[in-house]
Amino acid sequence: MQKTIMITGATDGIGLAAAKKLVGMGHHLLLHGRNPTKLSVVEKELSSLADSVPVESYVADLSVLSEVQQLIDQVAERHQHIDVLINNAGIFKTSEPLTTEGLDVRFVVNTIAPYLLTKKALPLMGPSGRVINLSSAAQSPVDLQALMGRQRIDNDFEAYAQSKLAITAWSRSLAEIHKPQGPKIISVNPGSMLGSKMVKQAFGVTGKDINIGADILIRAALSEEFESANGRYFDNDSGSFASPHADALNPKISDSIIESIESVLDEYSN
Repeated sequence: MQKTIMITGATDGIGLAAAKKLVGMGHHLLLHGRNPTKLSVVEKELSSLADSVPVESYVADLSVLSEVQQLIDQVAERHQHIDVLINNAGIFKTSEPLTTEGLDVRFVVNTIAPYLLTKKALPLMGPSGRVINLSSAAQSPVDLQALMGRQRIDNDFEAYAQSKLAITAWSRSLAEIHKPQGPKIISVNPGSMLGSKMVKQAFGVTGKDINIGADILIRAALSEEFESANGRYFDNDSGSFASPHADALNPKISDSIIESIESVLDEYSN
């Protein structure tokens, strides 16, 4: 059965590898990318892999929250229903760690933009839908002041790890809030040190086969194995469901993370 699947960060790395496999499986893809030229090339490449499979592309810079809002608005204008949202786009290291609003770009791209996309996509998704959020083995307690742009984190790894704990925490909380009518919301560590552009930039290594990450995202998005995984965290390093950082399991901490994200959105997303 063909599903309509939206993937952010689909122009390279795990997102692109997953998109190629999903097109081959006959699914209707909504591809997101930041660079219009790269996105156009990818759209043509994927369309050529399966002539009868619809492939669409959407351009947005996920570090700009108004563009995130426009992105989901554009999708909603064209689609009354989507089956799967894969929040794959992420950033680790950058020469410009602050957005024009003074927010930490790791929190915006890795945590806040996926939250906004998920929240706005909920009306397009029923109980059979799934949201797959990219987590990481790297998770660190969240400085809420840093999340809201009131304090700077100079260490790239620390900012990244905090952003990944934050998305894992809100995934669990939002899943609880919206069950049973909402889609399944699942966080996934796709595998450590995979050969993505992010890993190469951050650690200067080639990394492991990118398909390790692509395959688990597809399993999480489509397989019966994940049908009852709402709110859970899957660690692909161990190949099993696991407990994330303790803070992500703490409802009080998770609620405070969501409140902080909502505060940022109230100020910057319109």
